[in-house]
Amino acid sequence: MSERRRRVIMVLGIVEGVLKTAALADLRHRGDDEVRGPKKAWGLAIVFVNAAGAVPAAYFLLGRRKPGSS
Repeated sequence: MSERRRRVIMVLGIVEGVLKTAALADLRHRGDDEVRGPKKAWGLAIVFVNAAGAVPAAYFLLGRRKPGSS
């Protein structure tokens, strides 16, 4: 494997790790009424689904409710 490819893989892994950490921290601090769907399901998906940051990004885009929305 080339040095460039190794660096790209390492950077993508770091980005995914940061996204997962941020998503889990946010999920932990939100109430049940501020999350679309079960918090436990989101947490499990964030931790166990390895899709290059897709699940944490989906949580931030789709899983959180805006204050005052139902």
